[in-house]
Amino acid sequence: MSTAYIVQAVRTAGGKRGGRLAGWHPADMAGATLDAIVDRSGIDPAAIEDVIMGCVSQGGEQGFQVGRGAVLASKLPESVPAVTIDRQCGSSQQAIQFAAQAVMSGTQDVVIAAGVESMTRVPMGSTGMLFAQAGLGKAKSPRQEARYPGIQFSQFMGAEMIAKKFGFSRDQLDEYALESHKRASAATERGDFDDEIVALEIETPEGSELHRRDEGIRHDATFDGIHSVKLLAEGGVISAANASQICDGASAVLVVCEAALKTHGLTPIARIHNLTVTGGDPVVMLEEPLYATDRALKRAGMTIDEIDLYEVNEAFAPVPLAWLQHIGADPARLNVNGGAIALGHPLGASGTKLMATLVHALGKRGKKYGLQTMCEGGGIANVTIVERL
Repeated sequence: MSTAYIVQAVRTAGGKRGGRLAGWHPADMAGATLDAIVDRSGIDPAAIEDVIMGCVSQGGEQGFQVGRGAVLASKLPESVPAVTIDRQCGSSQQAIQFAAQAVMSGTQDVVIAAGVESMTRVPMGSTGMLFAQAGLGKAKSPRQEARYPGIQFSQFMGAEMIAKKFGFSRDQLDEYALESHKRASAATERGDFDDEIVALEIETPEGSELHRRDEGIRHDATFDGIHSVKLLAEGGVISAANASQICDGASAVLVVCEAALKTHGLTPIARIHNLTVTGGDPVVMLEEPLYATDRALKRAGMTIDEIDLYEVNEAFAPVPLAWLQHIGADPARLNVNGGAIALGHPLGASGTKLMATLVHALGKRGKKYGLQTMCEGGGIANVTIVERL
């Protein structure tokens, strides 16, 4: 079986809801990351055999197969096909895994995995809400209702359940959120994100400029400020400040086989070492990364001590904290440049976004192995282990 290599990994800097990227159509934003992949790798655009685009809210400006829309908004030729997939928050991490599987099977040699989400222009939940308002039904079926009677599948409630199960206090969650902002701020000031970010031109009251820095980071964050944010449920521990930020963004990763490296004169930056995806409890929902990581490490024949850096998506603070406790991992290796609490979580774009951050962080720190995982709607989790070259 062929080996899958990562040649380039890029992302836009995050934009807050209604913020600096609000003027970008999502297909154009995603197209800009495809262009950056071509420009930075030097590959012939016509050599790309497929684009696999993750996107959660597939309606409105993200409808009509936004992956294909991104290709048509880029410098890629019309001959490059595309597909849009939805594995909820793990959509573009699954895009990486589908791309790797295509390359490893010998079906294709050069594939771009990517993701996009404009949470400003296509608000979270809007697709389901609009259908319901039009009297066209809801996603939960009669058979699902029979199996899970009276249960509303809710990521927010899942986060509260995890916090209660593992005994996390509001103070612990807010301390974790503060650390996310501190790490993201420090990484920004060090320039650690510079190599992965695709600058986008935006219009401001002062004129045109390039958007290069993640907009959601609170560089002056304090515990008291985070702790003052209202809880989302009375008696709970989750607030908007210890949960991921709504975010606009796009990202992309170039995945190729060994023969393509030679044919196109490409230099790999990482090798994909393990691909895992599992499903579990759809009610607690967000706990599955714990058990998916167990399986991934076992299949890879590795221990967590052999992994140098981990990216665990900060959908809610209890998720990475529970992951650390269950796995017995080193907190100093987790989300070393901050996570979605500070940097934002652009849903379908987060998978390839985290991979861009992970492989570049491994390179800057001279480390070898990285692990990426995230919780996903419906109780699913992807785990991808890479080896930096």
